[in-house]
Amino acid sequence: MRKIVALSFISLDGVIQAPGGPEEDLSGGFRYGGWVVPYMDEVGDKFMQKLMEPSDLLLGRKTYDIWTDYWPKHADNWKGINDVKKYVLSTTVKTSDWQNSFFLENVEDIKKLKKSEGSDIKVWGSSKLVQLLLQNALIDELWLLIYPLVLGEGKKMFADGAFPTAYILAESFVTPSGVVIVNYK
Repeated sequence: MRKIVALSFISLDGVIQAPGGPEEDLSGGFRYGGWVVPYMDEVGDKFMQKLMEPSDLLLGRKTYDIWTDYWPKHADNWKGINDVKKYVLSTTVKTSDWQNSFFLENVEDIKKLKKSEGSDIKVWGSSKLVQLLLQNALIDELWLLIYPLVLGEGKKMFADGAFPTAYILAESFVTPSGVVIVNYK
């Protein structure tokens, strides 16, 4: 059975929306896009390369839309991103020009994917998908990059209805800029 690993940039108040850039996700009037940029440092960059090693991906449709506009044109920044399988939970989108994209319709499809043979499956961002996975106890591992700021608004990682689950701390460290990186299994 494959593991589902959720990776999230998260503020102290649980926001995961638009960490990478000001135009990344403006939904709900979010105006703090790019909030991780001031905290970038050499230690964090080196660690990100580890997280970005090729693996199958599971994405929510909105995150996929953002990524399909960006990553095919910037694949030099993430080796293998175009080659890995990208599974997308969507009831509205069924096809894409981005190679190796496959569409799932519901939790049962995700459960079948999890039971299939293959590498671990990484979930980046995708707040609603992560909440759905948490509600159905489908996340095996969390990599949280916790940034020392409070945003006060935005899409949250944890919402009401998450399945009560205890994790064990497997690894943790702090970057020079104050980002706490934790791995829970």
